[in-house]
Amino acid sequence: MNSEENPKDEERRPQPSQPVSQPLPQAQPSASDGPQESDSQEPGSGAAPRSGRQRLAAALWPPRVTRAQLIVAVLLFVLGLGLAIQVRSNSDESALRGARQEDLVRILDELDNRTQRLEDEKQRLEDQRTELENSSDQAEEARKQTLQKEQQLGILAGTVAAEGPGITLTIQDPAKTVESDMLLDTIQELRAAGAEAIQVNGIRVVASTFFSGSAGDIEVDGKRITAPYTFEVIGEPQDLEPALNIPGGVVQTLEKEQATATVERSEEIVVDALRPAERPDYARSSPQ
Repeated sequence: MNSEENPKDEERRPQPSQPVSQPLPQAQPSASDGPQESDSQEPGSGAAPRSGRQRLAAALWPPRVTRAQLIVAVLLFVLGLGLAIQVRSNSDESALRGARQEDLVRILDELDNRTQRLEDEKQRLEDQRTELENSSDQAEEARKQTLQKEQQLGILAGTVAAEGPGITLTIQDPAKTVESDMLLDTIQELRAAGAEAIQVNGIRVVASTFFSGSAGDIEVDGKRITAPYTFEVIGEPQDLEPALNIPGGVVQTLEKEQATATVERSEEIVVDALRPAERPDYARSSPQ
């Protein structure tokens, strides 16, 4: 027998089996498994793991407020409250804030005219005093001024007729929405603008005049009047008309109530409605 083996016989000879080491498959976490352990969990602790939201909530509550933080918070609250009050006071709407430039100029002119009238009245009274002091016949001068004063008081009291420049205000009220207080506001606005004599629908307006009733059934001093309401006013037309047309004034208020107001200037207004002179019950003239 040949000592050399046939290579083919060697290939047929079974080889000893070699163990093959393969890595064992690792278990993958499934959706049904519980929450995984957090990296922040201490090893060996038996507490349940916490999620990130739970750790954030634990860090924020309960709040840990220091004294300095509390003082700063109170100061910021007071500052914010003050700013809110300031903004609210500055944002209050007013007729002048939203008025146009020409309206503001007209209002300023009206104020200047009122100031000028007061200055003129002051100067007139000072001139009368000077005349009384310097007149050679003080008794005659005093009598003359007394008659003038009587005429002026008679116009104001409605006991004498008056005429002069002024305006005629006509208020149409087709919807019967004009109330008595609106007519009273009109009288007050005219007086503030320098009206010296007024009559409404043939009724003389004096210091004791009152308006009553409701829309469509208005009375002046107990006498019923109906629309159109006609105001005949003696005064400076350049002062009276702008006073009625200021923003938020009489004309705009009436227009909101579906009424119309028409103002006409005139160089000759006659106020001839008279009031009887009434003797006061309690008031007496004083020697002072």
